[in-house]
Formats: sequence, C-alpha cells, structure tokens
Amino acid sequence: MAQTLATPGVYVEEKKAFPNSLVSIPTAVPTFIGYTEKAGRGGQSLINRPIRVTSLADYQSIFGGGFPGTFTIKAAPNALQEFDFELDGKGYSLLSDMTSKFLLYNSIRMFFANGGKNCYVISVGSYYAPALPAKPEKTTKEPKDEVPKEDAGVKIVEKAGKAADAGKRRINSINKKALEDAIGVLISEEEPTLLIIPEAVMLEEADCYALQQAMLLHCGFKMRNRFAILDVYNGFLPRTYDENDVITRFREGVGSNNLSYGAAYYPWVYSSIVQNEEVSYKSVSNIDQLETLLSREAELTTDNPKKVDEIKTEVRKLSQADTDADTLNQTLLAISPTFKTIMQKVRAQMNVIPPSAGMAGVYAAVDNTRGVWKAPANVGFNSVIAPVVKLTNDDQEDLNVTVTGKSVNAIRSFIGQGTVIWGARTLDGNSQDYRYINVRRTLIYMEQSIKLAAKAYVYEPNTAATWILIRSMIASFLDDLWRQGGLVGTTPDQAYEVLVGLGTTMTPNDILDGIMRISVKVAISRPAEFIVITFQQKMQES
Repeated sequence: MAQTLATPGVYVEEKKAFPNSLVSIPTAVPTFIGYTEKAGRGGQSLINRPIRVTSLADYQSIFGGGFPGTFTIKAAPNALQEFDFELDGKGYSLLSDMTSKFLLYNSIRMFFANGGKNCYVISVGSYYAPALPAKPEKTTKEPKDEVPKEDAGVKIVEKAGKAADAGKRRINSINKKALEDAIGVLISEEEPTLLIIPEAVMLEEADCYALQQAMLLHCGFKMRNRFAILDVYNGFLPRTYDENDVITRFREGVGSNNLSYGAAYYPWVYSSIVQNEEVSYKSVSNIDQLETLLSREAELTTDNPKKVDEIKTEVRKLSQADTDADTLNQTLLAISPTFKTIMQKVRAQMNVIPPSAGMAGVYAAVDNTRGVWKAPANVGFNSVIAPVVKLTNDDQEDLNVTVTGKSVNAIRSFIGQGTVIWGARTLDGNSQDYRYINVRRTLIYMEQSIKLAAKAYVYEPNTAATWILIRSMIASFLDDLWRQGGLVGTTPDQAYEVLVGLGTTMTPNDILDGIMRISVKVAISRPAEFIVITFQQKMQES
C-alpha cells in the first residue's frame, strides 16, 4: 500500500524483486515405534510422545539401552536335530528365554549405521512390567488372589505373585494395541516421512499383519505424506513355495489397500551390531548347566588333575554373587573353547534382525547423496554380515514380479560386493504409476513441498496476478529438480508443466466458490531395473 504523503520530506518505498521461494521438505525422517529401557526425562513420562533423536547417544540418554536377553542351554533330544555346539558326543542348543524380543534399540543402531541422521522415536512402554506383589493374607472381606493395578487410567486386576516371585521384575509382552495406538499420535506431527515398527514381527502372525495394514492406512489414507517400510513375518525362514511359505502368507496378510505407500524386504539379516563385549555368561539363564558342561569339558580335555581343579575353581565362580563379571568372562573365554563357542552362538542369535530400520538409514543416505528420486537399490547394507537366507535369481523372480503385484524386495549377497539391496519396488508392483519406491516418494516430496508453499497464498486475491506468482514459484522449484536429475526431459517443457488460471484449471464458479485449482504434471525418473544388452557379430569388411 502506498504511503500517505502529507508531511514534506523524503519517503522510501521497498518493492519485492523476487516472488516467494518454495522450500523443500525433508524426505527421510523416520518414526520408530516400540519398547525402550526407559521413557522419562526430568521426571516426566515420554510414553506415546514423539521425541526427536539426532544420534545414538541422544537416544541412549533419553531411552536407555537394549534388552539383556538370556538363553537356555538345552540338550538336543536326538542326533538328527540341529544343535549349536557339541560336548562329549552330545549336541546342545541355545533357546531364547525371551517371551518378548525387543528389537527397537538394535534397530536404531542399524539406522544410524546405514547413514540415518534425524528420526523420531515413540516409546510405548518399558521392557519390564511392575513386579508382582506378595500374595495377600486370606480375609473374608477382600479378594484372596487379586490385587488392583492402575495402568494409564484403566484398572487391571491381576493375580498376586507367589512368595518366590514377589518383587521380581517381569518382562512386558509386546502389545499390538499399544503399538497401533502410537501410530495415531503421529497425526499431529508434520516432519516424519517414514514409518517403521520393528517389533511388529514379534507379535502373533495375525496381529502382525493387522498392524502392518494399520501402518499402510496411516501412510496412504490418513496422511498421504508418509511411506511405510515393512518386514516379512518369520523372514529368517527360507521359502517353501506352499501354503506355509513366508512370502505367500505375507502377501495374503498385508491386505490390498494403500500398497503404493509401503515396501517390504526379505530376508532378515545377520548383523554385526551386537559386539562381543555385550555378551557374557550372564546371557545364559541356567548357570548350573553351564557349570556342569564347562567342568566336564575340563575333565575331557585336560590330563593334569591340578589344571582341572584350577579350571573348576574358575567355573564355580559363575554362581558366586561377588564375582567380578568382566574378569571371569575373559578368563572363561581364554580357558574354555566350549564357552567361547557358546558366546559366539549367543551373539549370532542376538544379531539376527529384520531389515526395515537399516533400510530407513539407506533411504536417508541415498536421499542425502543422490536425491529422493534415486531408487534405494544396488547399494551396500552396512553392519550386515550376510542375509539369513541366501537367494538365487530364481528366488528373486517370484519376489519381484508376481500376479498379485505385491513385490517384495530382495536382500542378496554377491561375490565381491557383499550384502546389497537388490529391489526397488513398492507393494503395488502392478501399478504403472507407483511401481517404484523412488517414484512414490518423489511425488510425496513434491506434493508436500508445494502444498506447504501454497499456504502463503490462502486468502490472497484469486486473480491473474496471484496465479502468475504461484505458477512462477512452482515452476522454479520444478526447474531446480529437473536440473538435479529428478525429472526427465531434454527441456523444462518436457519435464514438467504448471497450469493455473481461469479457463485452464478453473471455471467462474470455482472463483465464486473461493477455489483455486493448480495442475502440476511431471515426468519422474524411473530406475533401469532391467538392462538388456544385445550382441551381434559383424561381418568382416573387405
């Protein structure tokens, strides 16, 4: 508005030389939902609150560390059954004691190891439930075996514990409703663009699929600005190509809605996240059995009775409360090959992890180095030793192209390359528009960036002057994207088109109704998934 000129003097007017610019939104900010060691800061609970985390140290300061899982040594019932180690002609297996295997902490480590930067974490609870109280004395007025407990405003009645169990920490069970409710918390958050729930695969199979459908519903219907990365239930098992095949069951269970807003990866991987120092004799729950085995090993492998007694003295320290754990662990590793094998097997089992969180890190790394329009495939998988299941070309053929269109991306190992991501498809593999992950995510990126910038023009006059400003702003954004390689075309006109105005995108009634319609057409780059090279012999020329 021009200034009122009333008092004699000099007046200065500043005019904008450039239109509003369009700011790009982040493309790879995942949200991880799961259980944590702790969920409090400054005396306040952080349960069901999205907390921004910028590093592993940041996560540890807020949510703590991993769950100290334990394993039970069991004798193999017969020689035909697979076992983890052998002693005195007998096979023994290591069985996980965890009724719940909490995966979030190691998944976060995989995310940062593969190039992840910023993320959000929603804790739905701790690893441990409150200890059971001692069984109350019998009375005629109060219930004999029940004690009330308050949990998030809901009264839960549970059986009182036996005297031997009273005061002991109990392991929480992974709860589908808690994980699903946490998805709803994200509706009010604008920054997250990826959704990962690593512990979904630790639920019952039907609950896992129901939760994964809820993830796709949130990303593709409620928000339409996010992408879900899914794991295959029992993805550590090889394919059987029958009704119990893990991929067949996944395709049946994941549903048919919002498939272009998600991708799945198979198989799980052997990682190197859990280090040797994180595993000790405390990882074995039946210490008495461990003592027996190590003592027997000493008798079998050592002829010197004095040496046998010295080893047994060290072994007996396993059950002594005042033992220096670190020193004893190092001693046993040095004197007992069986103990060393047990620790290696425990670590190997703890390092089996579903790939979704690591893939979120790969997405972030590719976005930062190449751009969201580059397919997150044919790249290495850091902190991974090998896939749990070795896939062949024939195996991948069914994963990649199937009648249902529900493509599952392969994680493969190649000689000289290590473990690489060898697939770039969404679950909507039959769609010509949204078959590829980078196409769907690039569209989300453009849609949300333009949507955010267009808010500045809400309530502006719906006239030609405003249309020119908006068209110029969007065209400038798309031109930058084209020059970076995100759009295809030898000229800008071939790469994109922006239309807005009366007679092109709007009618007089639209203007009367207060509606401004903008049409954006883009040619997004697609990956060269199949490279066909044709050879032909050329006749010798005289």
